[in-house]
Amino acid sequence: MELATVVVGLLAVRVVPFGFVTAPIAFALWYMSMDLTPIIAGADDFEWELRKAVSLWFGLAMLAASYVVDRRWPGGPGRDFAFWGYLFGLIAFWGGLTMMDSDSELAKFGYFLVNAGLILAAVFLRRRAFLVFGALGCFGYLGYLAYDLFEDSALFPVAVTVAGVLVIALGMALRHYCPGWEAAIVAAMPEGLRRLRPEER
Repeated sequence: MELATVVVGLLAVRVVPFGFVTAPIAFALWYMSMDLTPIIAGADDFEWELRKAVSLWFGLAMLAASYVVDRRWPGGPGRDFAFWGYLFGLIAFWGGLTMMDSDSELAKFGYFLVNAGLILAAVFLRRRAFLVFGALGCFGYLGYLAYDLFEDSALFPVAVTVAGVLVIALGMALRHYCPGWEAAIVAAMPEGLRRLRPEER
């Protein structure tokens, strides 16, 4: 069913080149990642760890495909063919990554770095969706640190409050200074990397 949706959606995009037509395609691909898991496992009963891994890698593949679409067909108003692929790719990738369990502090810090990378990807790709998911992941890691450091302490509510205030302050700073920060990050990029950015819509 998902494959039929993708095929019909691709045909519809050729007939009606409108960006929203790609939404059911992206959703069907995301849903397909869940249906592929028991096929990969070779059984109807499978572990959740495998489902998370499939979601993560399938999400990465969707993000890569969306980048190719973004570069080849930048489109214009109403013709953003990559948006929904990016969105559902992020849901699959970030969801799978976030749901993975690990007792390693190094792995948890790696999770924080991946989310920080999503924030930088938002600048490179000119996509705010990456910023939203990256910020959520970074805030989740900071919340974990606050809980871990102040567990069973009367200071825990204070730590959570301070973290919340910092996130609000960061959001206000981003709104005010984001264009300047983005320009500085782009200026620091090597020329070859700047040429790989999708066109501004």
